[in-house]
Amino acid sequence: MRSTAAIAAEFSAIGTTCRVLVTERSAAARAAELAAQQLADLDRAASRFRSDSELMRLRNDGMPQRVSPLLGNVVAAGIRAARLTDGLVDPTVGGALIGRGYDRDLDAVRALGDRTSTGSRPAPGWRSVRYDDRLHLLAIPPDCTLDFGASAKAFCADRLAARIHDTTGAGTLVDLGGDIATAGPTPVGGWRIGVETATGDVLQTVLARGQAFATSSTQLRTWRCDGVRQHHIIDPRTGAPAEVVWRQVTVAGGTALEANSASTAAILLGHDAPAWLGARRLPALLLGVDGAWRHTPGWPEREAA
Repeated sequence: MRSTAAIAAEFSAIGTTCRVLVTERSAAARAAELAAQQLADLDRAASRFRSDSELMRLRNDGMPQRVSPLLGNVVAAGIRAARLTDGLVDPTVGGALIGRGYDRDLDAVRALGDRTSTGSRPAPGWRSVRYDDRLHLLAIPPDCTLDFGASAKAFCADRLAARIHDTTGAGTLVDLGGDIATAGPTPVGGWRIGVETATGDVLQTVLARGQAFATSSTQLRTWRCDGVRQHHIIDPRTGAPAEVVWRQVTVAGGTALEANSASTAAILLGHDAPAWLGARRLPALLLGVDGAWRHTPGWPEREAA
């Protein structure tokens, strides 16, 4: 998704593109500084691709261990995403991703060519992870690898938008690879947000006035394993990538974390996604593998050509 406004800072971080937009020109430099700092902190705390990250230095022996407040917040966000989706979005799928060759930064994975899988098995399950958010104590069961790729960016977008607005007073929009959060006053007419395909084509432009948005795609984070194209959205029930019914799903929600949880769950639900989203009154745009559009109530109609 691409967002447009008068002032923006843009740079690469945590394996994606970060865009920061503010309504006051005087806030731009401080907003960019806060974004760079917070994303660097997130990478050091929760990256699965850094051997020196706090996440990768944790024990998975089932015993409680103290974690930093930042990593604790990431863990709590991952558990919340699981609760919101009845376990469809599960932070314990790290082992399944590694088993299919996604064991390092995506560019490095692709450079290795066709990987060989170690098979598929259900994820240990998010309920097996115990976290005490008062004491910041985390217990990870044996044979469990945590991965927060389905929630950490959205959590960070929400947190960063609020931080920039609180610090500068400016209306703020943060876009982390399609996870979009806003805080403070909106520009006249609202934030204009373009829903993009994997090739960068804009499907539709929508106006946001306080909502968050997220897009989950089966087309972008892909690599080859066992001679087959893989994508990164793992079904925790099987340990395999979700069946590709939707090329991408975009959802509007109260927070980026809520929107991202729903868009990821929709990919996993396949044909049942429109009914699931509609029952939760979540406006969404779904693009099928055949190129057909579906949208749930509340999503704006497509303008006539």
